[in-house]
Formats: sequence, structure tokens, C-alpha cells
Amino acid sequence: MTLTTTRARQAFSEILNRAAYGKERVVLTRRGKKLAAVIPVEDLALLEELESRLDADEARRAIEAAARKGEKPVRWSKVKKELGL
Repeated sequence: MTLTTTRARQAFSEILNRAAYGKERVVLTRRGKKLAAVIPVEDLALLEELESRLDADEARRAIEAAARKGEKPVRWSKVKKELGL
């Protein structure tokens, strides 16, 4: 479903119910352009899991590339100390 932001303001509770209970994705538009989406929380959880997996894959590739170059990892405690955390 796609709605303008003006219509979304008028039907906010309906949009929330459609996402939460109907498992619908609602795309909000302004001046004909997609602006944001209201999605079921299960979709958000899936997106966050995919994001975490991609981050982990990217980190693994970076570690492997550093190892191939003979670079040594830096301990997290040292990085935190240097950053003043």
C-alpha cells in the first residue's frame, strides 16, 4: 500500500494496525516520491538480522585481508583506551 504523508496523518492508527496486525508494508510518499515506510516489527527484525550478517561477513573479509598482508589485529581494549572510552 502506498499513501501520501497527508493521508497517512489522517489514517495513522489504521496504518499502524495494517502493519502490526495485517502484516502489510505501507510506503509513505511526498510530492510523488517515496519517503518512508511503516513495516511490521517482524520485517524490521529480519532486516536487522540481515544487516548484522552482512556486517559480520564484511568484518571477516577485512580480518582475512589484513592477515594476508601480515597485519596484526589491534586489541579492542587498546582502541578504547586510545579513544578515551
